[in-house]
Amino acid sequence: MTGARVRRRVVVSGRVQGVGFRAATRSRAEACGVSGWVRNRPDGSLEAAFEGIPEAVEAVVGFCRSGPRPARVERVEMYEEPVEGLLSFEFRR
Repeated sequence: MTGARVRRRVVVSGRVQGVGFRAATRSRAEACGVSGWVRNRPDGSLEAAFEGIPEAVEAVVGFCRSGPRPARVERVEMYEEPVEGLLSFEFRR
C-alpha cells in the first residue's frame, strides 16, 4: 500500500559502535525522507526506529544490514510497530 506510513524497529548486532553507524543511519534516513531515532545500547548493539512510506523505510532497514564501511553487521532483528507519527530523525541515549 504505497503512501501509507509504516514503522520498523531494528536492533543491529556486531561491530556497530564507534564506527559512525548512528550518523550514517541518520544521514540515510533523512535522505530517504524517513523519520525516527537511533541509539547505542549498553550491550554494544545499535537500536533504531524508522517511520515513513514502506519503500523508504525498507531502504533504510536495508542499509542497516551492512552499515557504513568500517562496521561489521552480524545480525539484524526487525520488528513491526504501530506508527507514532514522528516528524524528524534524532539521536537518542
